[in-house]
Amino acid sequence: MQPIYLDNAASTRVSDEVLALMTEVMRTAWGNPSAAHPQGAAARAFLDTARTRMLAALGDRGIGDVVWTSGCSEANALAVLGAARTHEGSIVISTLEHPAITTLADRLEAEGRRVVRVAPGPGGVLDPDELAAASKGAGVVAFLGVQNEIGVVQPVAAIAQAVRAVAPSAHLHLDAAQALGKVVLDVAQLGVDSIAIAGHKLHGPKGAGALWLRNGARIEPLWVGGGQQHGMRGGTQDAPGAAGLGLAAERAATALTTARARWLELAANVTQTLEARGIAFRQLVPDHRRAPHILALGIAGIPAGALRNVLASRGVYISTGSACSADGVKASPTLAAIGLPEDHGMVRLSFALDTTTDDVARAATILADVASELGKRPS
Repeated sequence: MQPIYLDNAASTRVSDEVLALMTEVMRTAWGNPSAAHPQGAAARAFLDTARTRMLAALGDRGIGDVVWTSGCSEANALAVLGAARTHEGSIVISTLEHPAITTLADRLEAEGRRVVRVAPGPGGVLDPDELAAASKGAGVVAFLGVQNEIGVVQPVAAIAQAVRAVAPSAHLHLDAAQALGKVVLDVAQLGVDSIAIAGHKLHGPKGAGALWLRNGARIEPLWVGGGQQHGMRGGTQDAPGAAGLGLAAERAATALTTARARWLELAANVTQTLEARGIAFRQLVPDHRRAPHILALGIAGIPAGALRNVLASRGVYISTGSACSADGVKASPTLAAIGLPEDHGMVRLSFALDTTTDDVARAATILADVASELGKRPS
């Protein structure tokens, strides 16, 4: 029997449509996009289409543009480091951030910049007023739209509005790796200056990402190179990668309404199965506060490492975590921040457009079996 893959928040399968388009670009438009001859024009045409698709997926109607990058980590670095070089003042982040943001803050702090780290409320939701209070005198404010471990959705527009009131010149950056195609993103409503996107989170290619940048936003490039992309990222542009990412973004945005309803049903299947089997667990983020593709559960009395290993041995691939260091599982600051008890192991099941109902039903049964078995182990 085929393994069941429910770790889509980590990475998704490249869709057949995206793979076909990227293959077409590599076969027919191999020229340098900066070249003046027809081969260069063919590559540029694919880049232009990709840009149109990406901007449409973000709801952009003429207020910004896209810089193609090698992934979301580079897009975050371009925004945060680039803005820190053009904006004086502190760097503000939350304690829920992905390492792609926290390591940038650590680097800037080591260089002498003041860094303020804001903790969320008990449910993992950032308070706009608290973040704004911490942002007085800030030069850069960066935060996740959807937290990658537990799936909590942040009130991005409210945060941006509150921060603007106290730090109108600060650069506001949103890490949207888990957000595009999972929650509605409308750049006209969000109020941020930049947004980082990852291709491999939405059935696009690994090694392809994008930074949406509001018109007039001031950042310095990480390097200059040959001046491509209006000088924001030197180097020959990856036309196949951008084409694949643009199509993936379009497909994800188009499918969002239908996918959201189905993902919520899949999550309910899991929780109902566990409840029926008498498994002691807690859903870490309620449905109305989480992105629909991420279901994070804390299971009482069972180490995360044991859960991960046994589930993998039975063909169910998920992510796990713990609020304490045990069984080879590194302690998660996020799980500690939301108050997950140390004796709970966390499992994160994450869905994609190609996740089937049958696979989730099987996985839920296996998870219940494993939790029941591990819960009976002698201490």
